[in-house]
Amino acid sequence: MTSDLEVAEEDRLRADWYGLLARLLGKEPEDSFLRSLAELEGDDSEMGQAVATLGKTAARLTSEDVKHEYFALFVGAGESELLPYASYYKTGFLNDRPLARLRSDMLTLGIARGEGVSEPEDHIASLCEMMAALIAGDFGDPLSLEEQNVFFEKHFSGWAQRFFEDLEAAPSAHFYMPVATIGKIFLSIEAQAFEMAA
Repeated sequence: MTSDLEVAEEDRLRADWYGLLARLLGKEPEDSFLRSLAELEGDDSEMGQAVATLGKTAARLTSEDVKHEYFALFVGAGESELLPYASYYKTGFLNDRPLARLRSDMLTLGIARGEGVSEPEDHIASLCEMMAALIAGDFGDPLSLEEQNVFFEKHFSGWAQRFFEDLEAAPSAHFYMPVATIGKIFLSIEAQAFEMAA
């Protein structure tokens, strides 16, 4: 259910950034997506440089390379380099209180778990996907900036920035190093913007 309310252009852009991070972190990119990423060009800004690095990295890797990297970083048969879940980062345990709080908020906001999704909802990709949809009004009326800030503070603050720093430094991260840099920069901009708007 989408909203008839107009979403400002800058909010659409923010939703697109969250959507891109969700797509990059939710599963390894298929070949066509990787090829489209290879066409990215940046500018002289910090974010622009990270985008340019992602484009160059995507151009020199195959989807099979990225698939192996994704597995090593996030899947790894119990030995992945990172656990991209809010519960783990906040408490040291999977499926803990942060996930329960998220599920409660999802119920309140009318967000249902996707069919066939096996990952806990506090996976970084799922949270980015939810935030994109809440900004864009994909679940009804778009959330106000104040409501977005509440969701951000509850479910991104205190861990997501650390996750992106860890991903940026992970030994297996080649394709995902610039993805991490983009995530780190973007969430820092979001946090600052929410603070200024408060």
